[in-house]
Amino acid sequence: MAPRKKTTVEPSTRVTRSSTRQAEPIPETPKKRAKTIPENPKKKKAKLVPSKPKQEAEKAEETKGDVVDGSKKTIIVEHCKQCNSFKTRALQVKDGLEKGLDGGVNVILNPEKPRRGCFEIREEGENGEKFISLLEMKRPFSPMKALDMDKVVSDILEKIKG
Repeated sequence: MAPRKKTTVEPSTRVTRSSTRQAEPIPETPKKRAKTIPENPKKKKAKLVPSKPKQEAEKAEETKGDVVDGSKKTIIVEHCKQCNSFKTRALQVKDGLEKGLDGGVNVILNPEKPRRGCFEIREEGENGEKFISLLEMKRPFSPMKALDMDKVVSDILEKIKG
């Protein structure tokens, strides 16, 4: 084997893009504005919609005079919008009460923004009686699903009539 030649490597400075930028003065450029994310159109519409649907608002206005006489009572059914099972049970109660009293009762679904995990049936007013109050339920909402809605409606009808 032949002896190797010793070669000396001179230290070289490596030129990179970032090192060339550091050497040059940085020109001031106008800052870019952050892109604004357009608002969700569904949320925008939700803000514009009144808290009561028109039909329910009209019914409530019509029955305000009747509530003073005591001939018509107003029942409020507050149900969470998290799951469709709340809505189906609320509609069952509404239909059952309206058929049971033949228009002698006004049933309103969610006149205000409902609470989360809530299913409550109550009479309107500060001293209104609470027929059912299931609050802060977690999935799978077993206390509400265990209710027999026909029995609930008949119990409410008895309390209203009696």
